[in-house]
Amino acid sequence: MSKEKKQAELIKEISGVNPLKCMKCGKCSATCPAYNEMDIKPHQFVSYVANEDIETLVQSKSLWKCLSCFACVERCPRDVKPGKLIDAARQIVVRQKGQNYLKADEIPELLDPELPQQLLVSAFRRYRR
Repeated sequence: MSKEKKQAELIKEISGVNPLKCMKCGKCSATCPAYNEMDIKPHQFVSYVANEDIETLVQSKSLWKCLSCFACVERCPRDVKPGKLIDAARQIVVRQKGQNYLKADEIPELLDPELPQQLLVSAFRRYRR
């Protein structure tokens, strides 16, 4: 099994999402408040996981531009949950560093000055454990 296939399976396992359910309607992306800041939109993110193109995702700025507001999750008519896939991909990046968490001094280097504060609150809430 290739590295990307293993990572795609891990993302699906962590998120509990089946990306093959996506019908590519784009409603998740239309709802996303960070849409204009993303190079890979939420509906595209789902396709990348389904196609096992994980390296492109982990290099994407969209991974850190997502607000984790889950507007996409609420809007999806097929219950695909793109926001959960994005969160799972973030965990993959952190685990590749050999850890299960980010240290406080690592956070500023990941931040964009234009980054919405809601993202920080969501990230701390989600990863504080």
